[in-house]
Amino acid sequence: MNDQAFTVTPGWLDWYRGPSRPGFVLPPGTVDAHCHVFGPAAEFPFAPERKYTPVDASKHDLFALRDHLGVARNVIVQATCHGADNSALVDALLTAGDLARGVATVRPDVSDEELRRLHEAGVRGLRFNFVRRLVDAAPTEALETIARRIAPLGWHVVLYFEAADLPDLEGFFASLPVPLVIDHMGRPDVTRSADGPEFARFLRFVDAGDVWVKVSCPERLTVSGPPALDGERNAYRDVVPFARKVVEEFTDRVLWGTDWPHPNLKDHMPDDGLLVDHIPHVATTPARQRALLVDNPMRLYWPEETR
Repeated sequence: MNDQAFTVTPGWLDWYRGPSRPGFVLPPGTVDAHCHVFGPAAEFPFAPERKYTPVDASKHDLFALRDHLGVARNVIVQATCHGADNSALVDALLTAGDLARGVATVRPDVSDEELRRLHEAGVRGLRFNFVRRLVDAAPTEALETIARRIAPLGWHVVLYFEAADLPDLEGFFASLPVPLVIDHMGRPDVTRSADGPEFARFLRFVDAGDVWVKVSCPERLTVSGPPALDGERNAYRDVVPFARKVVEEFTDRVLWGTDWPHPNLKDHMPDDGLLVDHIPHVATTPARQRALLVDNPMRLYWPEETR
């Protein structure tokens, strides 16, 4: 057992206990396409090389939130604190059965047998982190190697990067032989205009390839809020123009997720019920809401049910 797993990072914000009941009723079949499990550390120790040690957030906690919010299915994304040990992820997927799919993290030398095992458990993609404060080096070589190997499985690559780094990376990203899913709209600077040149470059990048976008994590992108707390159903107004533009321009390639349990937040911990109430501000019609919440994630993660 790794004793370090029990020493939570100083200042870590625990996930919101007792979330409110959303006012917005999610359409039947809604998929939370970006969430995590942390540990429990006593059963699934965190990676020695991790950059943070979180509070436990178990599969049981995640599935309780799923049912409370009215979500039907989850896409569970491997957390960086677990490194390339996908044990907690696989355990959650096997518990959920067909109600969850996974996005894993692997090393370039992963065996074909392990990739098959992950596929059978429900993994359908791999995540690569390019956010400099969370990784020691940009994993371009590893990603190039593994992307060729997962293409025959029908998997995709999930990319996490910051807007300022896109100009140096977009050529490389475009060369990859698999679909791409971008976390949190590429982390735009929401103090700038959604109609400005920086976000326009991101939109051109999405338009030019087989690229999907998660309009997730307004609580992570916001500068002026207000936060999704204390009954606020019009939260994160500074993020809304960016997310709304993505949903309107790429209605058939957008995804939504809670990002529960919201790792590495420094300012506040949102009420997940109020995060659901944020959705109609960015997906403004029933057709867009259904595409964002049901049709698109089903097509990407459960294609066998949509043919």
